[in-house]
Amino acid sequence: MAEGDNKSSNLLAQETAQLEEQLQAWGEVILAGDQVLRWTKPWFPAALMGVTTLLFLMVYYLDPSVLTGVSCLVMVLCLADYLVPTLAPRIFGANKWTTEQQQRFHEICGNLVKTQRRVVGWWKRVFALKEEKPKMYFMSVISALVVVAWIGQQVHNLLLTYLIVSFLLLLPGLNQHGVISKYIGMARREINKLLKQKEKKNE
Repeated sequence: MAEGDNKSSNLLAQETAQLEEQLQAWGEVILAGDQVLRWTKPWFPAALMGVTTLLFLMVYYLDPSVLTGVSCLVMVLCLADYLVPTLAPRIFGANKWTTEQQQRFHEICGNLVKTQRRVVGWWKRVFALKEEKPKMYFMSVISALVVVAWIGQQVHNLLLTYLIVSFLLLLPGLNQHGVISKYIGMARREINKLLKQKEKKNE
C-alpha cells in the first residue's frame, strides 16, 4: 500500500514538474490571475464580474454566429499564445520571480494536475458503472440529460452560459474565503435535523 502511495506521489510530482515547464512562459500571468480569482483584494470580485458582464454584453449586442464566435475565440487564444510569452517579461519584469512566487506557481500546477486526475477518475467511474450496473448507468445518464435539457429550454443560452462562467470564475474566491464550506455546513446541519425528525416520528 505504501509502495503504491509512493508511486502515485512520484507520478504526481513528475506530472506537476512537466506542467510547470510547459506553463513557465505564462507564469506571471497565471500568478496575476490566481490573485484575482482568490480575491486577494476586496474589489477583485466586482472587477471580475464587471469584465465578464461586459464581454457577455458585447456578445449579446454583436450576436455573432456560432462559426464566427468559435473563430474569434480561437483567434484570441492564438494571439495570446504568441504574445504573452513575449510581452509578460517586459510587463511584469523578468528578474522579479521570487521563491514565494515559485512556490505558489508550483501549488497551482499541482492543483491543476490533481483536478485533471479527479476528472479522469470520475470519467472512469462512469464507465465502470456502465460495465457493472448498466441499468443504473442508463437511468442516471438519461435522468441527468433530461434535467439539463429542461434547464436549457427554460433559460436563454447566453444567460445560462453567463451564469455558468460567472460561477466558475467566482468559485476559487468563494472557496478561499470559506463561503462554500459555510453553506455546505449549513446544508448538512439542516439535512441532519430533517433525518433526526424522521427518526423521532418513526419511533
